[in-house]
Amino acid sequence: MDNSRKSDIGLIGLAVMGENLALNMAGKGWEVSVYNRTVRGVEEGVVERFMNGRAKGKSIRGYTDIADFVASIGTPRKIMMMVRAGSAVDELMEQLFPHLAEGDILIDGGNSNYEDTGRRVLLAEKKGFRFVGAGVSGGEEGALNGASIMPGGSESAWPEVKPVLQSIAAKAPDGAPCCDWVGPAGSGHFVKMIHNGIEYGDMQLISEAYWVMKKLLDLPNEEMAKVFAGWNEGKLRSYLIEITAGILSHKDKTGGYLVDRILDAAGQKGTGKWSVINAMELGMPLGLIATAVFERSLSASKELRTQASGEYARERLRAVYNKEELTEELYAALYASKLVSYAQGFAVLQRASETFGWNLDLASVARMWRGGCIIRSVFLNDIAAAFETADKPGHLLLAPYFKNEMNRLLSGWKRLVAKAIGEELPVPAFSSALNYFYSLTSAHLPANMIQAQRDYFGAHTFERTDEPRGRFFHENWTGRGGDTRSGTYGA
Repeated sequence: MDNSRKSDIGLIGLAVMGENLALNMAGKGWEVSVYNRTVRGVEEGVVERFMNGRAKGKSIRGYTDIADFVASIGTPRKIMMMVRAGSAVDELMEQLFPHLAEGDILIDGGNSNYEDTGRRVLLAEKKGFRFVGAGVSGGEEGALNGASIMPGGSESAWPEVKPVLQSIAAKAPDGAPCCDWVGPAGSGHFVKMIHNGIEYGDMQLISEAYWVMKKLLDLPNEEMAKVFAGWNEGKLRSYLIEITAGILSHKDKTGGYLVDRILDAAGQKGTGKWSVINAMELGMPLGLIATAVFERSLSASKELRTQASGEYARERLRAVYNKEELTEELYAALYASKLVSYAQGFAVLQRASETFGWNLDLASVARMWRGGCIIRSVFLNDIAAAFETADKPGHLLLAPYFKNEMNRLLSGWKRLVAKAIGEELPVPAFSSALNYFYSLTSAHLPANMIQAQRDYFGAHTFERTDEPRGRFFHENWTGRGGDTRSGTYGA
């Protein structure tokens, strides 16, 4: 390595993701400077171990002094921060600011809250720097071999960071890099947040499909693995379906199936919860993903569930189900519910784009998710195509392709849910998706009763079916009330 040459990019944070991204960059021909933010009480020597281990002989330079690290990078400097989201990012930025020059670029590749990213973009630009919030999906393997990267923030930074970020991104089957500019402010991290919400939904749906096969068909693990592997050859082809087949057939060192020995208590890091909270703030339904988040919370209450299971006896039908028929119905339920999950996620992105003025290209977002990321699925090509038509659908499930798919899947989907409920087998995500579909496709819902109740106890007013939209009325329901109305507002 030519030590007289300045590095092309700097990277801070040598945990799993940071290490692998640095190696990915070096493997693509970039000169990389690395630095690890030392925290008191944490074992030191991180940089040294990396340089003497996986980075040895590669175009990577290690630094233990932040000033030397910054000085080693060519201008305008590009520095990618792979540190824990939250205050650690703000603290690191304050440490970097005195060493930066006008026009330098900071890239936050962690799972930061999009509002924090928007604030950091403004702060950096006020000081003469630029800031990019880049969602990175793909885990350890993606970081090393190609991730899905969703950058947004200071738009003038894109031409500078584009060559590096697109080079380390995964490539879709058509060769396109799974990385493109998302939009201003915190839009990149918002898109990554919704990606993670869809991921929560996908994982819950797959777990329910596995549970139905196990409990209603009594399929052994190897046979379930074959079902998932078969599904991965068709329209359900995706990373999560693929790894589920591998998980089901994996045995530990004792010779038993490992999945059967894993405690049924799921963890979470918070991005699924953020998706639901922000969807609620935007007034958008994200019920399937909310269900997936709440099911993880309920799963963590293992002791309570064990106690409750002893208090209530299950009344199983104990029916004998036809394996081929039930598997086809399960396929329909899984495929249709996954489409609902993606449709809900893209509807939230559409509303956020309109609300915040981001002008998101939803087709581009779908294409970025085709490779590298956890939710990569074959039907993302169809989603991108739907948003590229001249008459873009107001909702993904109204696009002709998906309308035909849903009509084809509906009968098997509802039969599967009915059978599971009849057997008192929980399928909350399948049920949530089906009820959302029924509500979405109902011209009339019982919300008129809700509005009547709200007006009765709180004078919150209502619209009438025999009057134009936008005109609100209040009724003196009891004859004892007055004409004073409560203010109206949107949730």
